[in-house]
Amino acid sequence: MCRDCGCGDAEVVPVEVQERVLAGNDREAAHNRAHFVGHGVLAVNLMGSPGAGKTALLEATARALPAVRIGAVSGDLATDRDAERLRAAGIRAASITTGTACHLDARMVHRALHEFPLADLDLFFVENVGNLVCPAIWDLGQAANVVALSATEGEDKPLKYPVMFQAADLVVLTKRDLLPHLRVDVDRIRDALARVMPRPRLLVLSAETGAGLEDWLAWLENRAEHLGAARRLAP
Repeated sequence: MCRDCGCGDAEVVPVEVQERVLAGNDREAAHNRAHFVGHGVLAVNLMGSPGAGKTALLEATARALPAVRIGAVSGDLATDRDAERLRAAGIRAASITTGTACHLDARMVHRALHEFPLADLDLFFVENVGNLVCPAIWDLGQAANVVALSATEGEDKPLKYPVMFQAADLVVLTKRDLLPHLRVDVDRIRDALARVMPRPRLLVLSAETGAGLEDWLAWLENRAEHLGAARRLAP
């Protein structure tokens, strides 16, 4: 359980304290957002369960966009293994080790940004702590929220964890290459998302084989152009 927010439990942390913490976070997030916008960097908050394929998706993105300058921070309770993987893929990456915190907050991201020359980046990912609950309510200064949902997680996760999916601009169903081996109906996932997402949007892809990756890259490019990011995110 997060010692700062009590994971939204009013019996652990009083509501007024939670509201004060979130208000302070929102001020820091606005500061981060000003940095991203000022440097023309598209910032994406990538969330999802442990093992959903967040790191693999970023690795595949870097391989597909060798000319695009990508930075990332990777949040985890312990170790910097994900950040090491991202650096090996050519991404300028730093690790945020949270200890007991089950999410990243804007202050953590702001501190990490001091390690990045934003003027030299086109795209910045916040790979959030693996969790389908708490990360959804914390603004980090991002331009978009993306949830990675693994095909192996089943069809009902959007209904079980609606807050996460309500906050999403896009859901990426990962591990598409495993679908023939699973009893998973993608249409049922679409239906579940339609019940909770204000504007349902689902992409189905495999970071392993690259199938469907072009739709993800097109979505990123569209967001960059819409937000006036400095460069086209073209392969």
